[in-house]
Amino acid sequence: MKLFVLILLLATAFTGLVEQINNANVGWTAKEYPQFVGKSVEELRSLFGKIHGSHNYPIKRHEPQDLPTNFDPRTQWPGCIHAIRDQGKCGSCWAFGSTEALSDRFCIQKKVNVILSPQELVSCDTNENGCDGGFLEMVWKFLEENGVVTDSCFPYSSSGGIAPNCTSKCKDGSSWTTYHAENTQGFKTIEDIMTELYTNGPCEAAFEVYQDFLNYESGVYKYVNGTLLGGHAIKMLGWGVENGEDYWLCANSWGTSWGMKGFFKILKGVDECRIEDYVIAGMAGKID
Repeated sequence: MKLFVLILLLATAFTGLVEQINNANVGWTAKEYPQFVGKSVEELRSLFGKIHGSHNYPIKRHEPQDLPTNFDPRTQWPGCIHAIRDQGKCGSCWAFGSTEALSDRFCIQKKVNVILSPQELVSCDTNENGCDGGFLEMVWKFLEENGVVTDSCFPYSSSGGIAPNCTSKCKDGSSWTTYHAENTQGFKTIEDIMTELYTNGPCEAAFEVYQDFLNYESGVYKYVNGTLLGGHAIKMLGWGVENGEDYWLCANSWGTSWGMKGFFKILKGVDECRIEDYVIAGMAGKID
């Protein structure tokens, strides 16, 4: 299969990337999205960060258990897997992946249905780089120590690429209430990642993004062609099998017009684009 794909890509070297992918029969389909058309590699790279090289958090091991072949938390916990969001032109994926996972976990673990604010992290977490990327272990440390308010208290306004100043006053007039993570841990083996998702809810994960990922429409993504753009953080939800291929089910933060209404599937079990290297989450903690 890989040799066939390489030959076909070489034969179509002068056609567009979308056409190359769709002609190669690689298990996923591609399309052009207006927000990426005509952008230079450097412009695209501004939306991404770097894959960090350390794991400054404890690694959790789960006891083995029987797990289903397919797991979609939208069915397991209806109403707790919140809507797809859009980070816009700000490289704030690190803030979206973490707050979205923690929001879902508050609903799953504590029956508190809340949408938490990525904007507070972008504006107030001084250990990160705002719209220029962030680090998973640092953002979860912030969520443990400082907590984060609701999205209605500190709504997202960095879609244009500029972060507003940090504040401690809610825009909607409500009280400044923070929701904390606790006991943040990483998950390294396939079985541990699956068990964590199945037991406690979505996690944040980071992986390497190549140009072809921007054109993903449906199917099980695996790298085909294009330049490495940088690291990207997303919310990992579950897993399944499609046309004989194992996949992770994930939620992106590029709006509902991208991918499968904002969701995507990526090859599971082979560390595709390093998707299994950085999976992390904390438990839903205190509210104060």
